[in-house]
Amino acid sequence: MFTHIFFDLDGTLTDPAPGITNSFIHALKYFGLPIPSYEELCKLIGPPLPYSFETTFGFTHDKAMEGVAKYREYFSTKGLFENKVYDGIPELLESLKADGKKLLIATSKPEEYSVRIAEHFGFAKYFDFICGSRMDETRSKKEEVIAYALECAGLAKSGREGVLMVGDRFHDIEGARKNNIKSCGVLFGYGTCRELEDAGANFIAQNLKDLQKIIKNS
Repeated sequence: MFTHIFFDLDGTLTDPAPGITNSFIHALKYFGLPIPSYEELCKLIGPPLPYSFETTFGFTHDKAMEGVAKYREYFSTKGLFENKVYDGIPELLESLKADGKKLLIATSKPEEYSVRIAEHFGFAKYFDFICGSRMDETRSKKEEVIAYALECAGLAKSGREGVLMVGDRFHDIEGARKNNIKSCGVLFGYGTCRELEDAGANFIAQNLKDLQKIIKNS
């Protein structure tokens, strides 16, 4: 039985596409680079920012960190609130809390921004801990964030069999596997079924109704 549910933030609890894509556009304009299509920019939702700048745009590590800084010029003041909570998420979280589940956010987004987003959109109250990366992009890999969340929940050494990681990208699934916890991929975010299956998701949820069944019937 799952007692602790770890949720990714972007693409799982909220649809952050406008804020994230606008922040990437702001950074890419600074470097004088062509702007990819909206669909291509949406593929960057989920992974840590340095990873996206390095793998998608071929930046060196130092240039990627400069890109992160330019991205945050926009995101820190405008982009983080260009966001929308998925329909049904507050009701799901309230139901899980009523069932006695411990809920945590485990995201590669900086913890400072994640707390601000959760508080702004009114769902911080459902979570026991909101765990994210540091502003210097350390602890940004999903396996590192999940390990931190396990520590916050008092599960660093035992009790992991009761933990489920819920996310929409392969990083969520791989991060869960590296921490020896089960995972559920959701298809209402920005990952594909193939991506999540190939990463080794234990469960796949088409929608929130499926997700609730997986959690409650485990």
